[in-house]
Amino acid sequence: MPVVYLTPQASPAMMDESEEEVDPRIESLLRKRQSLTNDLLENPYDLILYIKRALVYSDLAYPDLAAGDAYRALLLTDEVRDEGFEYHTQAVEALTGYAKGPFLDILDHGSLSGTQSRLPVSDDGEKDLPAFASLASIRCYQILSLNLLLCGCLRSAYNFCERGLAISPNNQELLNTRGYIHTVAERRIRRPISNANDLPDWGMVRREVYPWNSYEPDRFSDESLATLNAGLAEMAPKCTVEVAQLPILLGCPSRTDGYDIIPTCNQLGLFAKEYIAPGEDVLVEYSLVTANNRLKEPVCDACSGELPRLGSDSTAVNCPECYDTVFCTEYCFEQAQKLYHPAVCDKDTDSIAKDPDAKDADAALHLLLLARVLAMAAHQGIHPLDVNQIKYIWGDFISSKTNEIDLSPKAGPPPDWTLPFSFSYNIETPLHILEKMDIDIYATIADYDIWVFNTLYSKFRGTASARKNPRDGRPDVAAVHPYWCLANHDCNPNVTWEWGGRMVLKARETRVVGNAPGGIEAGEEILNHYCDVDLPVKERREWARGSLGGWCMCGRCRSESSNSQNNSPG
Repeated sequence: MPVVYLTPQASPAMMDESEEEVDPRIESLLRKRQSLTNDLLENPYDLILYIKRALVYSDLAYPDLAAGDAYRALLLTDEVRDEGFEYHTQAVEALTGYAKGPFLDILDHGSLSGTQSRLPVSDDGEKDLPAFASLASIRCYQILSLNLLLCGCLRSAYNFCERGLAISPNNQELLNTRGYIHTVAERRIRRPISNANDLPDWGMVRREVYPWNSYEPDRFSDESLATLNAGLAEMAPKCTVEVAQLPILLGCPSRTDGYDIIPTCNQLGLFAKEYIAPGEDVLVEYSLVTANNRLKEPVCDACSGELPRLGSDSTAVNCPECYDTVFCTEYCFEQAQKLYHPAVCDKDTDSIAKDPDAKDADAALHLLLLARVLAMAAHQGIHPLDVNQIKYIWGDFISSKTNEIDLSPKAGPPPDWTLPFSFSYNIETPLHILEKMDIDIYATIADYDIWVFNTLYSKFRGTASARKNPRDGRPDVAAVHPYWCLANHDCNPNVTWEWGGRMVLKARETRVVGNAPGGIEAGEEILNHYCDVDLPVKERREWARGSLGGWCMCGRCRSESSNSQNNSPG
């Protein structure tokens, strides 16, 4: 079956931030963020705490995380106002603590013109809680619309603006934000906007190991290498995981193509322990981190391989609790029961992100991979970033310092953020999936915060592979194979691959360059390919810049580019 790569693995070095000078303002804000996070762990239904942390995230230049907290706060304002909602009692109790205190500056701070800023009080002197919640909702709309604008999610930003203005028509901050949205939109798509649906709704946010993320392992430690090699032994008995030295991907065509020495970084890679003959299997990997975005597609729920034909001798197994869920073999059924399926069994999650528009097919697959890992974490009772299948995957991260916005008067252009982001796929729908799984999205914020979703997306977007449906050419099945993605990219690979329930790497019969004989010698690195290696160098490098964040610097690309420059006229 044809295969297409959504976004292959990048291989930058993790920058050592320990030696970087820390801005005292950033340090102070990070301490404030941690203090508010600790308070939220104690009081997860306190919408005021979410608003406070959202404002800290805004100051730290994490507009996506600010929007996530503002959205949770907005949902809690609904919980306060509606007695029939699930968390009404907890949300009211949390807000009541503020009712007898002074007016909260964060709900005013000069931006709620057109809104009653002094709330009606009852006979006992307490503020009217529904009115208090309504005022808080306007603050949420302000934070959401502005920060989604900063993320580039213009349609969602506009919609939240309009919802806020429906409550407070003269709110100057919302009116200003709406004006900014129109200005940015017209510059971005270079034509007047006649309909909100014309607004783009995908942007870019920071792709990094967040300063507070304590879950990323030291991938180069002896302990990590031992763990990875123990898992590799069965699926690739002639291979080992070792630290590899790779060329750093550069942001522009390089003048160093002809140089013998170029900048390098360390990453993990696969190496042959002994000779592997041409055509021999190098790795055969089974993964449960899979996704299918077609509602009734005949694929296994566990491995996404094709289901066997119906009949008395069929190996297919139906889940006894949710009969529509089918596995290709008893083994897949048992693995699913062991690792993820009980968390989603009969929970009405099957239709989420299924049968999307063609333009959303890739995004839906990434979302469904996220949903699979969330189910694995929930069933196994662990943090999502501790799920073994994704723990050691590199997410194409760069340092937090590189992502910071320089606010000085002589600052240069803002940094290029590289993680695709939308309100629907990164905030709204993941929280909806958790609710479908009967997970309290407030009490479990330690495990299911927005930065956790972003970190998982970073890992998927660096490693996920997908198959095209032969009927319409759209990607409809995806998977993450954590060992397969350790084989680094090269435009003169020594392996080829195919995926059909198992990811299989085979030693190439012949190499691309010079039609050299295949086979892999002991000690040689396993070199995979993430793009069409038959493309000319310019197109391969343009692909790498879009998917990996920099121009490919493999030996073949450097040689062909250097030869092309030397042979060009003038």
